[in-house]
Amino acid sequence: MIAKAGAKTQIMDPKKYFDMIGKRFGTEYRTELYYLNEFTLAVSVILSAQATDKKVNEVVPDLFAVADTPEKMTALGEDGLKAHIKVISFFNNKARNIMKLAEILQKDRDFDAAGDSKNGKDWKFPTQYHDRNELMKLPGIGQKTANVVSNILWNAPNIGVDTHVFRLSHRFGWVMESDDTPEKVERKLIGLIPKKYHGLANHLMVMHGRYICKALRPDCENCPVAPLCPWRT
Repeated sequence: MIAKAGAKTQIMDPKKYFDMIGKRFGTEYRTELYYLNEFTLAVSVILSAQATDKKVNEVVPDLFAVADTPEKMTALGEDGLKAHIKVISFFNNKARNIMKLAEILQKDRDFDAAGDSKNGKDWKFPTQYHDRNELMKLPGIGQKTANVVSNILWNAPNIGVDTHVFRLSHRFGWVMESDDTPEKVERKLIGLIPKKYHGLANHLMVMHGRYICKALRPDCENCPVAPLCPWRT
């Protein structure tokens, strides 16, 4: 899709965009996903791939009530995990990855940095995983998942590119048609979006894309940035 002929601008102003969208959706939260600690956030993000946050949030409270640490997840077992997440898309593959993740984290604990693994609410990733490249070595955690987790937990200056961020980035003229992978889009966004918004970019763009700037029927009449947008209809 290309900008309308006669549009006043061919690119959305990134600073103005995040200022205005931040006011609409707020900046105090960074995800709508339900989680209790750092481990459960990673699990929720893994489950959310090609699934809605709403669907994930329907199943994880019961799951985390019995398995909110790697130790408890391992004890639950793959079949037990599947029983909780069977309504989530690709649940078999996700269950395998989550169990492998739990097994690695259970063995690879830095108790000085991460605290007491038996206390679920205090569970934290060992500090080695605060590095995105190290986080991505864990099962089920690709670049997008690592970006989202590190944004939320450690305010890392990465930008998770999911379907909403990918769509809106092209719609606003922030990337070109040739930027056809999440990795290419992220590289462009890192250089374009003011650094103070890097940690919030994914959440705010997801909220905007989910509730207003939808794929098929964008609600331009109720969009706070419509006057700035070269893609408005």
